[in-house]
Amino acid sequence: MRPIATTRSATGIPTGRLAVWWVLASEIVLFGGLLGSYIMHRLAHGAWSEQAAHTNTAAGAVNTLVLLTSSLTAVLAHKAADEGDCEKSFRFLWATIAGACTFLVIKGFEWTHEIQMGYTITSNTFWSFYYTAAGLHAMHVIAGAVIMAIISRDVRQGRELQRVELAGIYWHFVDVVWIFLFPLLYIAK
Repeated sequence: MRPIATTRSATGIPTGRLAVWWVLASEIVLFGGLLGSYIMHRLAHGAWSEQAAHTNTAAGAVNTLVLLTSSLTAVLAHKAADEGDCEKSFRFLWATIAGACTFLVIKGFEWTHEIQMGYTITSNTFWSFYYTAAGLHAMHVIAGAVIMAIISRDVRQGRELQRVELAGIYWHFVDVVWIFLFPLLYIAK
């Protein structure tokens, strides 16, 4: 039986879905401000392109593929949940979590290499923006993986299947943010 909080709504939109969209609206303001500041500084400082040349485009591209693939598994988890196939939804949720972990491992190797090369958050303004934006995104990847892990317990038992869609909406936001970060931090050199 679904809790009343997920079915009661004055808007006709389930409250859980509405809540996720409100959270994402605040996240858009956060990332929008950060990326807007980045773009304004980038336009004003030509030396940034020299620093951006030291980012690992291959690692960024692989991570883009990993996140896009994990977005597919999130969609498949939602589809399976809609069809009532709890075990399949559970497996796809964990495939999405594996994508999140893969992304973080690649990011860890990438950052380790950059820091060893002397590119730290205090090196200059470009690297400050780079680590802040990519770090904030990585925290969202971790949050998404944790949310999906928590939801997966109930999904496996056939409870609260509507939450798979809510986690998927959040996960797609994480992917969209990366689609903006990748070209700004890695390609626009």
